[in-house]
Amino acid sequence: MAQWLRISQMLQCLPDDTINNLYPPSAFPIEVRHFLAEWIERQRWDDFALENVEQESQARALLDQTISMLQSIAQQNGNVVDRMKLMQISRNMTMFQQDSLQFTVMVREILTKERVLLGTPAQMPNPPQFQQYPNIESSFPNMQDVDHLVLKVIEVQDIRQKMHQLQEELNWERQNYERLQGPIQQNGLDHTKSEIQKLQNHIQKLEYNVKAMATKRFQLLKECVDCLDQCQTRLISRLKAWRWDQHKATIGQPFDENLNPLQTWCEQLLGVNGKLRQELMLIGEPIPELEERLGKLLQVLIESSLVVDRQPPQVIKTQSKFSTTVRYLLGEKVAPGKPVVLKAQIINELQARNLSSVPGDNVGELINNTAILEHNTSSKSTCATFRNMSIKKIKRADRKGSESVTEEKFALLFSTEINITGCDTPYRIQDRVPFMVSERVPWRMMYSTLNSKFTSEVLTHHNLDQYNQHFLAQKIFDKPDFADDFSNILVTWAQFNKEVLPGRPFTFWQWFEGVMELTKKHLREYWSEGLIFGFIGKQHLHLILKDRPNGTFLLRFSDSEIGGITIAYVSATDNGGQKIQNIQPFTKRDLEIRSLGDRIRDIDHITYLYPEFPKHEVFKKFYTEPQASPVGGYIPVSLQTKVGTEASSDTPPPLTPLPESPHSAVGFPSVSEDMDLDIDKLLESLHQ
Repeated sequence: MAQWLRISQMLQCLPDDTINNLYPPSAFPIEVRHFLAEWIERQRWDDFALENVEQESQARALLDQTISMLQSIAQQNGNVVDRMKLMQISRNMTMFQQDSLQFTVMVREILTKERVLLGTPAQMPNPPQFQQYPNIESSFPNMQDVDHLVLKVIEVQDIRQKMHQLQEELNWERQNYERLQGPIQQNGLDHTKSEIQKLQNHIQKLEYNVKAMATKRFQLLKECVDCLDQCQTRLISRLKAWRWDQHKATIGQPFDENLNPLQTWCEQLLGVNGKLRQELMLIGEPIPELEERLGKLLQVLIESSLVVDRQPPQVIKTQSKFSTTVRYLLGEKVAPGKPVVLKAQIINELQARNLSSVPGDNVGELINNTAILEHNTSSKSTCATFRNMSIKKIKRADRKGSESVTEEKFALLFSTEINITGCDTPYRIQDRVPFMVSERVPWRMMYSTLNSKFTSEVLTHHNLDQYNQHFLAQKIFDKPDFADDFSNILVTWAQFNKEVLPGRPFTFWQWFEGVMELTKKHLREYWSEGLIFGFIGKQHLHLILKDRPNGTFLLRFSDSEIGGITIAYVSATDNGGQKIQNIQPFTKRDLEIRSLGDRIRDIDHITYLYPEFPKHEVFKKFYTEPQASPVGGYIPVSLQTKVGTEASSDTPPPLTPLPESPHSAVGFPSVSEDMDLDIDKLLESLHQ
């Protein structure tokens, strides 16, 4: 609370833009900091870092507690405006539930920035990292760190200039002292002795001031190098986070691809590094420790500023064209003269893990694998675009055991030699496509990825819910009776897409992908409106339907075949009891013939969508209107879905008998499609 009291007073003197950058309205508005000030300052936010995935559950607990406290404060607030505002903020903060570590790292950064503003920066155990959130400034909050560093450098320059002036004055007074030494030796005049004593005192004072300022100058230089090191560490972390966000964008997660703020950050740090190296040279005597640190920081910055702006496809076939763009964030600082040519080459996984030197063994041949680094003045970007690359051939390693060709990974390595203005030596820089795949990950991360992939492929905002998550975990781990939390159980690559599911001829991913494709092509609106329950196990299904009236039904994805949706419903038994029936799954082919809405309308056994929505109200918009009578006197024909005994008892029989469904043997009531004749039209046609 003490920190907030101090910072809140300071905020009144700051412009609105600075306050909004410190407390981004779309993610962590200032109201959160104000109403939860005491509680926030009691938590250990500094312990969190994005790379520590084991902290996810702890971070989620803090996020949930934050939301809960905001809701509680809102309900107790007598001001209706504050109450509505706090409730809206609490709802908005649920966007962090997919990755609560991002929330805790963001709060950590906000508190760190407050301490910097107060002049008491905390010692951080881990370098801060950043993630783009919706509508948040991409430079938040690191630009203030750079501004603070620039002010320190200006202070060093100012001290150096004052020292120079003092040194000039000292040199002049020493000359005067030498000039006055002659008269005192010759005449011994008292007034000359007095002047000399006064001059000696002044010289001693000047010498003391010069020495004191030299000590302060050195201390400030060391602080500047420390601060530069911290700022650059944060920049590198942010670049890594940007690359990770770019990687996750391939499965549909939101991604802000704008690199301009990071480019500005790189350029500012390069400028600061150059000024500090100049200040060291102007000292006039070597300081090896600081010179070496600045040299290493410069090298890391120059090498880290090469970024694959537009990634090539993740899967590339030989003899096919593909493109990619590599951007250099320090492009405007490249020394003029010789053009910079980037080269791309293919490397295998072993080479990618040992990039200390240029790979010697050539594992593949690339066509059109060079491009010139060119500056675009309008976009202020410097890029090399590989427009028509192609893999001519590739050398694969010997496979062992059950390894497949798709499990062998390769990467593209981009490299060049570059000269930066103000630097004496050229630097060899390189970047590659990140493709490291963990052998096993916690289920919570797997589920988050599956959810992102599903919603992005289906183009929907309706996420998988907790019931879907639990059933998917039961399926991938083959634990249908497990009722506890799966979050921290590790999923292996083999469980995901190598080993077939028990009793099935397909893997988990093949099955999940089939559901995703079916939903994308035929069920998007149904899913988006929450009409499909989705992934649910048989035990849970029976639990929620057992007390419902006959005819109650829900839509769930088939767990016995790829790409199917089935209708589970409550029906009566012969002795007056109830049982749960699962209709034979409808596949892509079935729904191409007749839509899901029309099939639901056809089946008289089902009347209420779980829990109690009349089916004709919720599905009416999906019903197909009867077609107008065709011209020419033809008898109109329509399709209708029949379930179980309906199909065998109806008259007239289908014009073309359908074969028995192969799924009827596994407990699904069979489904057939009858062609109904319009009798009135038939009689009218015969009469004519």
